[in-house]
Amino acid sequence: MRVFSLAAFVIAPFYLATGAYAGPIAYGLCQTGCNTLAVACYAAAGFQFGTVVAAAATPATILACNAGLGTCSATCATVALLAPTP
Repeated sequence: MRVFSLAAFVIAPFYLATGAYAGPIAYGLCQTGCNTLAVACYAAAGFQFGTVVAAAATPATILACNAGLGTCSATCATVALLAPTP
């Protein structure tokens, strides 16, 4: 009788669990896409991504690339991370 109750204790949570709503793979893919677009944006402006130091003399195009990357990353965090994963 004790073995049955232990098995029920271990197995029951799996039957009671609902579907997962976290999408870490989708989130990672989304972030990769955002970074790819940021690298392309920097290249179009004539710079290399990751080498520009934020300062008062930072070109406006780089600031626009950074703003786009921030918006894209925030969208990934709110949409892709919380999307249902089959």
